[in-house]
Amino acid sequence: MGKKLFSLALGAMLFALSIPAQAQKSTKIPLIGYLEGGPLSAHGARIEAFRQGLRELSYEEGKNIVIEWRFADGKVDRLPALAAELLQLKVAVIVTGGSSPTRAAKEATSSIPIVMAQDNDPVATGVVASLARPGGNIAGLSNFAPELSGKRLEILREVVPKLSRVTVLGTPTGGRTYSLVRKDLEPAANAFGVKLQFLNVLEPKDIETAFRAAANGRTDGVMTLPSALLVSQRAQIVELAAKNRLPAIYHHSQFAGAGGLMFYGVNVLDLDRRAATYVDKILKGRTPADLPVEQPMKFEFIINLKAAKQIGLTVPPNVLVRADKVIR
Repeated sequence: MGKKLFSLALGAMLFALSIPAQAQKSTKIPLIGYLEGGPLSAHGARIEAFRQGLRELSYEEGKNIVIEWRFADGKVDRLPALAAELLQLKVAVIVTGGSSPTRAAKEATSSIPIVMAQDNDPVATGVVASLARPGGNIAGLSNFAPELSGKRLEILREVVPKLSRVTVLGTPTGGRTYSLVRKDLEPAANAFGVKLQFLNVLEPKDIETAFRAAANGRTDGVMTLPSALLVSQRAQIVELAAKNRLPAIYHHSQFAGAGGLMFYGVNVLDLDRRAATYVDKILKGRTPADLPVEQPMKFEFIINLKAAKQIGLTVPPNVLVRADKVIR
């Protein structure tokens, strides 16, 4: 009898010990997919901002969360295949770094949650039903891209008072965002009495051709529209703008860091950091359909005086004083 009681007690103890071990074995570390249209080299700061947001919510990559990174290197046609790769890995959430990645993810799945780290105009492009009630499997942040183009033209006109013709570089394969930005920009140009020369950049080789056409068209300045391809080729664009002595204002802060004259727009690092809060909510059981799309809270105006000096441009004091950051 004593041996039987001992055996029963030992069996019960071993069974009890096995429960937490089994629970620990079955606990899965969440796998997150991050899909970006540009190259890894262009997005180091954004990646770190997203990681920072996760750390603030007690997630540590490699310990209690795993991230699979996918970059299209400015080649939009690669995005569908990269989105399919993430789905094959059984990710819990896909985070998208721009409008093109969001569309690729949306076309790839209607069930896996998608978090937009930034999207140019998700309502107008049909990505979500509305900002307050997105519906479907997509939520995240908007960056107001179309609305900001007119403001960039206004700033360029302040810096170049005799501005009469502006070359606008864009990538129309980016979907409806391109047409939306054009639609917002054209009325502003008419109001300022500025003629716009839209030049398409579909491949890196098109950039030099575009600047040659701009020079032949006697342009007074250059603007860029949202495009992962243009961001990936920012060094060449900045160099050609300086070579042709053209004042330029860009859609992404990395152009200013690469030596570009001016940037005005949303602080995208803040958007990437805030995207982590959506990931956290979804992992804790919330559905994207119930998470309102948030709008930008921080904007930046950067002026590079080195670039201004290089092309012989004097930035007016009333414009300089408004800059959040001045590169000297």
